Amino acid sequence: MADPLYLKTPQGREIAYHLTEGEGPCVVFLGGLKSDMQGTKAVHLEDWAQETGRAFLRFDYSGHGQSSGTFEEGCIGDWHADTLAAIEALTKGPIVPVGSSMGGWQALLLARARPDRLAGLVTIAAAPDFTEDGWWAGFDAAQRALLEAEGRVELPSDYMEPYIVTKRMIEDGRNHLVMRDPLELACTVRMLQGTADTAVSVAIATQLVAHAASPDMQLLLVKDADHRFSDGRCLGLIERAVEEVCAL
Repeated sequence: MADPLYLKTPQGREIAYHLTEGEGPCVVFLGGLKSDMQGTKAVHLEDWAQETGRAFLRFDYSGHGQSSGTFEEGCIGDWHADTLAAIEALTKGPIVPVGSSMGGWQALLLARARPDRLAGLVTIAAAPDFTEDGWWAGFDAAQRALLEAEGRVELPSDYMEPYIVTKRMIEDGRNHLVMRDPLELACTVRMLQGTADTAVSVAIATQLVAHAASPDMQLLLVKDADHRFSDGRCLGLIERAVEEVCAL
């Protein structure tokens, strides 16, 4: 696999990326928390883009994969800034973000910040506002005290090594919530969600459908699919969702 190229952001961070030239709108993969652009879904979509002549971008947020920084230094706002920098420097014209888990939250932030750029939107187990409604809401008194005293707390994960949650992540997350105020998505939206997902529940997906406004929004629930959403069946569903949005 080819080495990545690097983009220096206005904040001085080095963002690793792979860009496939092709017809638009450019499909942009936004990965999940502590995931990277070498993941199954990102690489599968790149292969699809190359086979179909579609423009495609995948990149690592700062503190992820091959980009600069460490995960513990980052927060939702930093990764949103990374996303904006990548979009503005590496793509032109309409885009179709494909956001997985935390990347779904990033896709919604992108839609709010650059509504004129979106030709469509696809989410996979989108996890909007999870720092507040998942982490903070789930902390007990001891964890909240530890976060205040030491600035960090460790949380287990069903899908990877434990998360280090910092006080900055929690506080910054509150500045980027999308489920409190009206959320206008002026494009076609396709949402995919597994019923066996233990990280993001079906209830979160249905809450997002109820909360957001879109001229054409559909939620597909996939029985027994888990949070990874990366077996052959699920990859096919992602591909079809992206094709549908790009064709409209």
